[in-house]
This record gives sequence, C-alpha cells and structure tokens, in this order.
Amino acid sequence: MDKFSWADPPGQTAFPIAKAGYPMIFGSAFVTAVFALLGLTAPALTGLVVTLAICCFFRDPDRVIPNAADGVVSPADGKVIFVDQVSESPFLEGPRLKISVFMSVLNVHVNRVPFTGRVREIVYHPGKFFSANLDKASKDNEHNAVTVETETGQEICFVQIAGLIARRIICKIQPGDAVVRGQRFGIICFGSRLDIYLPPDFRPDVSVGDRVSAGASVLGCLTAPSSH
Repeated sequence: MDKFSWADPPGQTAFPIAKAGYPMIFGSAFVTAVFALLGLTAPALTGLVVTLAICCFFRDPDRVIPNAADGVVSPADGKVIFVDQVSESPFLEGPRLKISVFMSVLNVHVNRVPFTGRVREIVYHPGKFFSANLDKASKDNEHNAVTVETETGQEICFVQIAGLIARRIICKIQPGDAVVRGQRFGIICFGSRLDIYLPPDFRPDVSVGDRVSAGASVLGCLTAPSSH
C-alpha cells in the first residue's frame, strides 16, 4: 500500500497560486506596470517587490497526504501554540482536545481538511481582529467553524480564525459535502490561526512549539469509538 496519496490533483504550474490572490496580484502588477511606463523607477521597483510578496503569500504548493491509519492531519501550516483538553467548545458538546496552529504572514495560508467525512455544519461568526496568537482570538475574532462527521460517527471541528491583519476568510465547502483528508477547503488572507477540536481521548503527536504543514503533518490518530 502506498504511504502517501493525492487529496487534490497536482497543479500544472511550477509555482501554484491560490485563485483568491489573483485580483490582488493583477492589481499590483498593473500599478507597477503604469509606474514603469511613466519612468517612475522607485515606485515601480517598490511595486515589483509588493507584487512578488503577494505572489509568495498566496502560494499554494501541492501536498502528498500520508496514509496513516486514522491519522488526523494539520489543517494549516504554522506553529502549534496550544495542545490541551478543554472542558467545552463553542461548537461541539462536551470536553474536547484542542490544538491551535498559528500562521504568520510567511506561512502558506491555504487550509486543508484534517480528516475524511461529511460536512455536518458550517457556522460563520463576524467579530474582532485581535492578534491570532492570543487566547481570546478563538472566541472574539471573526471565525468560520466547520464540523465534519467521520464514517464512525465521530465529530471533528476545525475553525478558521482571522488575525490582526486578516480581513477575509474563504471557505469553499458546504454542509452535506463529502470531504477527504488533506483536501483544500479554503484560505485566510494575511495572517491567522486554525483551531481544531477533537474527541477527548485523542492522543496528540505534536506539542506546543512544533512546526506543522497542512495536509502533510499528522497531529495524531483517532481512537475507534467504543461499542459499549
């Protein structure tokens, strides 16, 4: 059996860019071209740097997904800033194991589905824009919560949270959609955070301070629900 698989078809370019970035890239490139045609060297060079920076931010590299049995993959690139039990969550009943991943502006910001299942619910909440590495960001910031039910009836909730700079959360899946582990499902523009709520008996394989990659890093494995 293969150790890895593709959740999405591989891209056809050497430097894939998320479609959400096209308007900003084209706009910046257009302004840069105008400056260049007018002979404004300094603004043109500044525009070129800005355009390249936007391209880098919206990069969307292909990822091969590990076929770890019952493995839950990270929904985001970045640094793990929280791993612990919480007595309750705003989205699921009962205690949960919560893992939070903070994305700086240097990270890939395309988000991926952590586990195969069917989307049961999506809840969007407009809010504030505190720095995404603060605890209160989980509750107070603009966020979009996706709950997926696995084939064994377990529920996993992953939450896109806007950060201090981020002003746009994009989610391309809908309630009722079947999703697979590692599949692209959205993006948050310019710095943000992902929280994932897992069953309370979930045993994480990551710790605070670890660096993870969306779709490629295994956070741990789900335990089969008891039949008793």
